[in-house]
Amino acid sequence: MVATDLKSEIKKLMEKRSGLEAEMNVIIERLCQPGGPGLSGNLVDSEGFPRSDLDIPVVRADRHKLAELRNDHKDTTDKIGHKIELLHSARVTPKSSSAMDTGSNSQVVHDMSGGSISVMDVDVDVSRPFAMVDEISEESPAAEDGLQLGDQIVKFGNVEYGDNLLPKLASEAQMNQNHPVSMLVMRQGTSINLTVTPRTWRGRGLLGCNFRIL
Repeated sequence: MVATDLKSEIKKLMEKRSGLEAEMNVIIERLCQPGGPGLSGNLVDSEGFPRSDLDIPVVRADRHKLAELRNDHKDTTDKIGHKIELLHSARVTPKSSSAMDTGSNSQVVHDMSGGSISVMDVDVDVSRPFAMVDEISEESPAAEDGLQLGDQIVKFGNVEYGDNLLPKLASEAQMNQNHPVSMLVMRQGTSINLTVTPRTWRGRGLLGCNFRIL
């Protein structure tokens, strides 16, 4: 029962995280549409006056809401990671007399519908994203290779969740200039494998996009 309960809690948290990602993507697309202010662009013109082409209060409200959603997303992801650790513990703890014990080492969690999912499958689903694509230029390597605004980066080459991520991302791109780099991203709650090739183009950088650390 412990493993089944944890599995149910993980699924609920994953659904919540997917909902947060959908909300964030809507705001990101609105802020980053052509002529928009972006996620951190200036709201004043070159003379220091509020930009007349923007609804400043709405932009500020969107940015504030996005910050709240990001915090909630990080908290939810941390909870998922914690539940996964508990699930592993529950599955590897010996049970001498349990109706759920099959006598094998198979780590399979059964749900109430009669289906099943392995612990390894759960691990894949809840891999922790560490950055989000919050800006992407048209005709850039990133855009041409399939990255999209709002994609959450789980793995970029050898870079995964950890410390000093921005320097690691920059180094990974530079070391692999003109060579394909495998990526794992979360898009609308779905894991997607991509291959991008850092390369020079008419714009800035080797990818032409901006990663915001979560």
